[in-house]
Amino acid sequence: MSKGRIECRAVRKSYRDAAEDKEVIALDGLSLDIAAEEFLMLLGPSGCGKSTLLNIIAGFENLDAGKVTVDGVPVERPGPDRGVVFQDYALFPWLNVQQNVEYGLRERGLSAAERTQIAGRYIDMVGLRGFEKRFPHELSGGMRQRVALIRVLAIDPQILLMDEPFAAVDAQTRSVLQEELERLWLASRKTVVFVTHSVEEAVFLADRVAVMTSRPGVVKEIVEIDLQRPRDMTSDAFNRYRRDVTHLIEVEARKVFAPSTLSVP
Repeated sequence: MSKGRIECRAVRKSYRDAAEDKEVIALDGLSLDIAAEEFLMLLGPSGCGKSTLLNIIAGFENLDAGKVTVDGVPVERPGPDRGVVFQDYALFPWLNVQQNVEYGLRERGLSAAERTQIAGRYIDMVGLRGFEKRFPHELSGGMRQRVALIRVLAIDPQILLMDEPFAAVDAQTRSVLQEELERLWLASRKTVVFVTHSVEEAVFLADRVAVMTSRPGVVKEIVEIDLQRPRDMTSDAFNRYRRDVTHLIEVEARKVFAPSTLSVP
């Protein structure tokens, strides 16, 4: 049986808003099953708890109630079975590309020869051969995000958790990175949980899109994207999914911004 199955049951998470001295409930009774090898997108209005849920799965945050398991084992702390890619690259500025990619491998105790071989393979995969000795400040935003991605992939986690990893790059670079990620995922078939605000990105990459409600967040609807890969963003079928998912998001966004007296469909 493939590994990387995630189960979330009745997850509740709150935090204290120090500025207003009140409790804010981010998630309240959220349940969600994510199959092994699935590419699942988390989509919802700002503040709905998408990143909070990702951090709970990663083991960075504790939940107040409910349970999250990976292959039946409760998540209580970070672990090597889950790799996280952040929006802000999170590269070590004092290490070059080769050293950044090798970092997790070094922590695992692999020999220098093994580290060089594995890092080199991933550097080749994303077209960064020749940039091994460059430092992060010498790279474009898209190149830095490629390094951040393969640094995680190099340690071979079962699950890849991605928190808006392409939000900080320009539209053209974002499109290239989406295609690159899809290619790498098809080759590795890891479980991917990807937080995004982009409906187009969600429909392009996901097997399923989990649309969340406005805060406190729960799963409003699961949309299965039944399109062959690679996907054509200009096709009628793609645009039907985009319209349907956009409508679900807009309904929830209006609940956040509309006056409480406004009736929302």
